[in-house]
Amino acid sequence: MGEIIKCVKTALAQASEEFAAVQTMGGRMHVRWDHGAQATPHGQIVYFAEFLGTAGIFDNWVKTCPLHYSSPNASSVRDVLGTLMLGVLSGSKRYAHLAGIRGDQVAAQALGLNKIVSEDSVRRALSAMAPGAAQQWMQQALKASVVAALDRSWILDLDTTIKSLYGHQEGAQLGYNPHKPGRPSHALHTY
Repeated sequence: MGEIIKCVKTALAQASEEFAAVQTMGGRMHVRWDHGAQATPHGQIVYFAEFLGTAGIFDNWVKTCPLHYSSPNASSVRDVLGTLMLGVLSGSKRYAHLAGIRGDQVAAQALGLNKIVSEDSVRRALSAMAPGAAQQWMQQALKASVVAALDRSWILDLDTTIKSLYGHQEGAQLGYNPHKPGRPSHALHTY
């Protein structure tokens, strides 16, 4: 009378719950979450790579880049720009910080790179571009990322948050601070 009916999942159903399939520029990748492992700053790169690939943003950015090499031994423009983008996404603020992503072949594959180049290659590539051409290239890329939103109605939501600070931190100013009145804070604006 009080039988318990257990649902048995097929092996295919169990396997599909263990990972998510993501189509990136480097091919199909499977993402598996390990809640017991430490976090990695590159864990979400495959989803961002899927967005860049679907929208064609990264490919257009690489195709319109004014960087041209004369040496057959030079790194590809895609590898240089991909290394730069991965460095920025991982929080690199200096060329030397790019060494921290050199061993991340998953991120390289997600962007469709052959390899992650050295920080010296990125530095030389950026210095080889004419400043005027580089500025025009980046302005066009920025414009292309927002021009599609200009022909339809949209809402811009602005939120301001106060971050209380302790000590003497860069950019701290006295202003509205409901948590610690009279103390310096940062006013963070999110759009």
